[in-house]
Amino acid sequence: MNGMPTRECVIDRFADRREVPSVPPEPAHIPDERGDHSLNNGMKPIQPLKPAAVLVALVDRPEELTVLFTQRTAHLAHHAGQVSFPGGHLEPNDGGPEETALRETEEEIGLHRSQVTVIGHLDTYITRTGFIVTPVVGIVDPPFDIRPDPHEVADVFEVPLAFLLDPDNHQRCNAEFEGVVRYFYAMPYGERYIWGATAGMLVNLYEILCRR
Repeated sequence: MNGMPTRECVIDRFADRREVPSVPPEPAHIPDERGDHSLNNGMKPIQPLKPAAVLVALVDRPEELTVLFTQRTAHLAHHAGQVSFPGGHLEPNDGGPEETALRETEEEIGLHRSQVTVIGHLDTYITRTGFIVTPVVGIVDPPFDIRPDPHEVADVFEVPLAFLLDPDNHQRCNAEFEGVVRYFYAMPYGERYIWGATAGMLVNLYEILCRR
């Protein structure tokens, strides 16, 4: 993709990814490189893997496309305080990852599913903490209301898609965790530190939108 990404170009890039799988694929059928383990040889996620889905919401602002993120509250059991996409566990009554992503987005930030046009999905992503995540991609047209759940969401913000698609903003970092050095992607944006699984999914978004 050359120049500023447009709505039409993004939709075209997802032409072969429009059908969101009804259930997450079995781990044996997931590309080895997609997950927290991709930069960490020998890393084993917590078992059994728990199905989850997130919404990668592309907001069609008049000036440019942006990506919507949440800042999680500090007391949550998983990924506390981190920047993430809205989403969560697949519930028994969910019809699949798409419904999970839309339902969780409504519950977390108050963005109604009727305002999201789903255009496809990213590759399934396995986290070290034992989640098998389907990232659902959708376009959101302003104006829309945001009502964050104070229990789960400390803040909601947007980052220009063009910034996230610039490889100069993609960092490979490392830090010691429980006595082991872990490697991960990061895409710092001002005071926002986007890293880990969220950054890994954004690398996948970059690959889809910017492939030749």
